Amino acid sequence: MARFRLPPERRKIKPMPELPEVETTRRGIQAALIGHTVTKVIVREPRLRWPVPTNLDRELCGQTFTAIKRRGKYLLLETAAGHLIIHLGMSGSLRTIDASTPPRPHDHVDIVLDNGKCLRLHDPRRFGAVLWSCDDPLRHPLLVKLGPEPITSDIDQQVFNGDYLYDRSRGRRRAVREFIMDSHTVVGVGNIYANEALFVAGIDPRRGAGRVSRQRYRHLATAITDTLTRAIAAGGTTLRDFSNADGDPGYFQQTLHVYAREGKNCRNCGNKIRRLVRGGRSLFYCPRCQH
Repeated sequence: MARFRLPPERRKIKPMPELPEVETTRRGIQAALIGHTVTKVIVREPRLRWPVPTNLDRELCGQTFTAIKRRGKYLLLETAAGHLIIHLGMSGSLRTIDASTPPRPHDHVDIVLDNGKCLRLHDPRRFGAVLWSCDDPLRHPLLVKLGPEPITSDIDQQVFNGDYLYDRSRGRRRAVREFIMDSHTVVGVGNIYANEALFVAGIDPRRGAGRVSRQRYRHLATAITDTLTRAIAAGGTTLRDFSNADGDPGYFQQTLHVYAREGKNCRNCGNKIRRLVRGGRSLFYCPRCQH
């Protein structure tokens, strides 16, 4: 099995968009793709996080998309011959547009369909991925060790709840924020959503994962699920580059409790939101509400 490793210069950079943005994209593109056949694959720039397969055009042309699924932050576009695996990286977006639309800078891959439309990957930073798997995509080396889905999924049957988090955290000294951001613990809880869920659960994000009680983990698991569900309903969060399949920004940032609100009043208690930098990422919390 091929090894998929980050290039050395990219290993310390964490990918965005997160689960809500990817799920928003999945819902946005599925109606335009399902039931349609690929007529051409245009690769303008193969040098993404991992090289676009040189045989992608041969493998995908003539195949009809039968389902569009998501595992963590990976989109799985299903055909009878295999799966197209797409990751949006830090700044990528997918849109379904007329195939005749002239490409912009950073429009790296087009999947042209029999209805005159195409699925176009735009990725300025080239941290995304377009891969092909003839086998079970869940056994792909990039997906096989992922933790459970925090929201309802028909592709992953692992259990996610507070008891799972409690059992998994025993003996862990790392901070609870980093613990829930680890995709081997649970998928899709990026920094924005980790900060928000920990605020809702009233847990100090600096607290050691092994020092959080079972009951508090039950509250946290519910908060994670609810936070991600609300973010999906709002179309994701736009703080940098994300836009959905229609080119529209997400609106969840308008309801954020702590993230990017340093020095502002807590919506619950009125105390000032604080910001720290841990592991190269900003940590936001309310010192009164979270302990």
